[in-house]
Amino acid sequence: MAKANYIGRRKTSTARLYIKPGKGEFIVNGKPFEDYLSTQARMNIAKLPLTVTEMDGKYDIKVTVRGGGVTGQAGAISLALARALDDLNEDVHGVLKENGLLTRDDRMVERKKYGQPKARKKFQFSKR
Repeated sequence: MAKANYIGRRKTSTARLYIKPGKGEFIVNGKPFEDYLSTQARMNIAKLPLTVTEMDGKYDIKVTVRGGGVTGQAGAISLALARALDDLNEDVHGVLKENGLLTRDDRMVERKKYGQPKARKKFQFSKR
């Protein structure tokens, strides 16, 4: 193992992931993976790097994730996991890159501007 932990970010969420060879235990913020990421769609997003590289059940994974919503947190977990697998096995780099799992999604919420109700919405304009 090259590093102790791996970091993944998505929107305002940050995931810190610890990985070691094991029997496939996946813990997120002290809870089982299935309990924390309640829907199947979020679970699929977070586990995508394991599914694509066919390494499901080979590692014990412990994640601490903070900030944002649950969907953003799932994306952050996915990036951290992809980075960890890339660091541990050089031969899976191509597969992860091909599926776009090593790219940080830098889209963020646009800030609200003064004189407007939202980021782009304007107050109603009345000529007279």
